[in-house]
Amino acid sequence: PATGFSVIGKRNRKVEGRRKVTGQAIYADDLVFPRMLHAKILRSPHPHARIREIDLSAALAHPGVIAACTGKDFPVPFGIIPWTQDEYALALDKVAYVGDAVACIAAVDERTAAEALALVRVKYELLPNVLTIDDALAHDDDAHKVNPFAKHGNISKQVTLTFGDVDAALASSDIELEQEFFYAGSTHVPIEPHCAIGVPELNGVITVYSSTQVPHYLHRDLAKVLRIPADRVRLIQPSVGGCLGGKSEAFSLEFCVAFLALKTGRPVKILYTREEVFYAHRGRHPMRLHYRAGVTKDGMLTGVKSKIYLDGGAASSFGLVTTYYSGQLLTAPYRFPTYEFDSTRVFTNKPVCGPKRGHGSVQPRFAFECMMDMLAEKVGMDPIEMRRKNSIGDHVRTVNELRVTSNGFLECLDKVEGASGWKERFRKLPFGRGLGVAGSMYISGTNYPIYPNDMPQSAVQLRADRSGRVTIFCGASDIGQGSDSMLAYVVAEELGVTLESIRVVAADTDLTPVDMGAYSSRVTFMVGNAALDACRKLKKWVQEAVAEAWEVPAHSVWLAGGKVGTWQDTARTMTPAEAFVLAESKFGTLGSVGSYNTPKDVHGAYRGGTIGASPAYSFTAHLAEVDVDVETGVVEVKKIWVAHDCGRALNPTLVEGQIEGSTYMGFAEALMEEQAYSPTGLHTGPSLLDYRIPTSLDCPEFEAHIVESVDPEGPYGAKEAGEGPLHSSVPAIANAIYDAIGVRLTVLPFWPGRVLAGLAEKRAAGRAWKGVL
Repeated sequence: PATGFSVIGKRNRKVEGRRKVTGQAIYADDLVFPRMLHAKILRSPHPHARIREIDLSAALAHPGVIAACTGKDFPVPFGIIPWTQDEYALALDKVAYVGDAVACIAAVDERTAAEALALVRVKYELLPNVLTIDDALAHDDDAHKVNPFAKHGNISKQVTLTFGDVDAALASSDIELEQEFFYAGSTHVPIEPHCAIGVPELNGVITVYSSTQVPHYLHRDLAKVLRIPADRVRLIQPSVGGCLGGKSEAFSLEFCVAFLALKTGRPVKILYTREEVFYAHRGRHPMRLHYRAGVTKDGMLTGVKSKIYLDGGAASSFGLVTTYYSGQLLTAPYRFPTYEFDSTRVFTNKPVCGPKRGHGSVQPRFAFECMMDMLAEKVGMDPIEMRRKNSIGDHVRTVNELRVTSNGFLECLDKVEGASGWKERFRKLPFGRGLGVAGSMYISGTNYPIYPNDMPQSAVQLRADRSGRVTIFCGASDIGQGSDSMLAYVVAEELGVTLESIRVVAADTDLTPVDMGAYSSRVTFMVGNAALDACRKLKKWVQEAVAEAWEVPAHSVWLAGGKVGTWQDTARTMTPAEAFVLAESKFGTLGSVGSYNTPKDVHGAYRGGTIGASPAYSFTAHLAEVDVDVETGVVEVKKIWVAHDCGRALNPTLVEGQIEGSTYMGFAEALMEEQAYSPTGLHTGPSLLDYRIPTSLDCPEFEAHIVESVDPEGPYGAKEAGEGPLHSSVPAIANAIYDAIGVRLTVLPFWPGRVLAGLAEKRAAGRAWKGVL
């Protein structure tokens, strides 16, 4: 636990917690405006077709219908990455997947809008479908071209990076293994569906309320696509009921509500149905991963080489970054002497894939951590010991030149090894019962903003009031992870005020400075540092004013625990309100600004070296225990121990919650989740009934351990805890299944049929395991 702090390291409540549990938190769908219209989006029934004609006449004549729009109203393409602007708000010339947005109808209520959709007549010219990675690679003719902006057939992005002579290293290895894996695509399943409301203001401004996690980027895209000045757009993020990466770019509904609100002069709302959320998703990429890895006879890695194919769906989204992440983020926590990855993302006629918790690196981590266990078995080494032996350490550079500062990975391994009784139980449990371990690393914010600029990536404004209140203005997005609380903790610690005296105003582009958004586990590190910067400027003025009044040195004045005092006379104190009055009297209105930009030396100089580079990295170890029913193939995960190095835990309760939530998501993807499609491109289960996620009754016991390496550059030493704890959850379960029954599962999810098929193959080959055939 943190010592020497009043607030940091303590188990404080989340600042918005009471609002949420009492139902007082306001979400986008809670908002109602006078004369508000409701809109619905018409979606394509075909996976690939040209739009020859859209007839809106019957729909517009339907009683209660007020306005409509089609792709012709949005001729400007957009995209979250500046170099891949390859989407339209509504399909312009053709549709590229079942569920692609075609037209939008605004009416007096939602039912009327839905009725009008049935009256829209669209003439389609069907085109050949491209539904798999192999289809995309095999066809590069115009008829099969999924995305018209693609430069080379159906290739979205291809990256090859080589560090050292990998082939020579593998050839000289004592043991070399080769294996292919497949990680199924999945989606986010937030509690809250996407919702947006456009409100036209009298001053010519269009205000959009959206359940987004990237207000700044959405603000930019709205201005671009609507072709209006950015200062005429205001974006407000209400409370958000979960994102997990699924609301990290612009969607059709935000453009439609803004356009129709401007067209009608009335507020317009769109709330996606759950089915629409599945079709509009930007979920985890399906990946086919082929790995070669070599070790010496004493278990030291010599080289790693991969060939990866990513199924990106119909547009680029974050795909350029995802393609790099699939290789760049594998090079710790283990030292790679040589490394090469060749990753190719393809377009297919399916909903677009984007970032889901652990963006782009969960799939390779699954494959490689399984390879680590396979290599350990070949050399006769304990899997944990092999991971220890290859640990990269701290204050080093990875083979691809990522700068690693603090590193608590070895302590993470120690924690899960000791808590699980690994030494006494690994390979010694009865047939059907097993333990598995895995490790991982993840970024704490991106080194490079999504669009090139030299401005701060995070900024905070503070206002201290003579009443003792402090108001924080920040563009960061609280999507449930607790960023508002983190800001309050930092400000309370630095300025000595109580949490009850702090107000957080966030994610309103008219009121708050720019923040890049809630993605890449960047908020605690970057926004926290910006808040510290602002606090320390304001704190200096308060200290000087109090010091002058008390006739003591300014450095002797302290602010903590709702009091202001001096080390010169420990019995002498005043309230923060009294201190703020002194400071305001001396310096004028109390306000300060703070910002953060990542250092320039955290990445290599090669092309793509900035992608995946981070000011700090978190580290994680998972250890899972499973029970496999060999008659049914059902895998039951009994318990998962997880240790996560988050730097300093600003609030241990919130960190533990993030660790458990990430581990749960990995467990779900391992055993249940798959975003699957029929041969005609139709989603096979776009509902919470058919798309299986674990309920509380399905969950194993989670035991979270916090490791505090205290990073030299993080706010109070903090690093991320939001995405990193997911990565090694899946391979720990895979490795545990192998320990239980001797079957190496390489295709996700680990459904009973795949378990039974593996058992049958093992028996047919006469391979006994733990004395059982």
